[in-house]
Amino acid sequence: MDGLPLIALVGIFAGAAAAIWVAGTQLSDQTDVLSTRLHLGSALGGLILLAVATNLPEIAIVVSASAAGSVGVAVGNILGGIAIQTVVLVVLDAFGVRGDRPLTYRAASLVLVLEALLVVAILGVVVAGTQLPASLIALRLTPGPVLILVLWVTGLLLLRRAGQKLPWHDSGEAPDNQDKPRGHSQQQTEQDATKKGVSTARAAVVFAVAAVVTLVAGVLLERSGDAIASHIGLSGVLFGATVLAAATSLPEVSTGLTSVRAGDYQLAISDIFGGNAFLPVLFVLATLISGKAVLPHAQDTDIYLTALAIVLTLVYATGLLFRPARRVARMGVDSLVVLVLYGIGVAGLFAIAAS
Repeated sequence: MDGLPLIALVGIFAGAAAAIWVAGTQLSDQTDVLSTRLHLGSALGGLILLAVATNLPEIAIVVSASAAGSVGVAVGNILGGIAIQTVVLVVLDAFGVRGDRPLTYRAASLVLVLEALLVVAILGVVVAGTQLPASLIALRLTPGPVLILVLWVTGLLLLRRAGQKLPWHDSGEAPDNQDKPRGHSQQQTEQDATKKGVSTARAAVVFAVAAVVTLVAGVLLERSGDAIASHIGLSGVLFGATVLAAATSLPEVSTGLTSVRAGDYQLAISDIFGGNAFLPVLFVLATLISGKAVLPHAQDTDIYLTALAIVLTLVYATGLLFRPARRVARMGVDSLVVLVLYGIGVAGLFAIAAS
């Protein structure tokens, strides 16, 4: 695509982003139907099926970039995606939540705090993995991504157990949080699909078609985005961590707004944390495809973005515990802090790239 004019590249990029938004809505709806009918439960449905579905653009970009040898784009998209997907919660808080209480007040739950801690633990392994020698590779795998995968699976099992029963009063539920149990919007979507006569097979077909559209659009985003970055003189790392990461976060915005407007605040936050915990697992895929030790080749900007994602996640974990009741500029204090920190973080990212 390097030979195309800039306006054509922007058109392709915008079209691919629009396709991801539309397909993301279908992925969300059909995930709700399938997770309910297949009895996956809200925890597994949100943390596995929807996490994979909403991150299909990132999967497509990682596969495409790794196959092309552009490991930097793959790493930047994964780690930059985690930070900006956390900022998606700011969008949900400001434009999705109704009433005088912010998102974390409504969603407060110890299970969500545990999900945030899983994200932080996985990102800690990412930072440690960047310090290992690149020669430490066998069977096209390195210790860092393997440990990330093991930690992710272990975390899912513990979270599933926590979702069923915690040795705390009311299983870690805060007073005056959301009225209905977590995952009720999934059941409502499935009931609506049943009334319309949507079979499980049809839901699976629609899910598959939406997944293919998302994958193809993800590849187009990566190719056109890389060409746009070259045209405007922006490094692939910066573009991948900002504009490209924002475009690939559109499914999370779509699914999150749907959950929040249905009053399923816990599911909305769980989907974000679940997706963020899943994204580093893609380092296994990147290592297998590229045949390189991806994490040891991480740049300063990648480690910086990882630290930023950890800080943003901990801000929301703190918000879930302290439950700020006031809304400032249509959002909770924690969301406002996250927005300010992300803006400062992006400024610092450009400063690092320019040095």
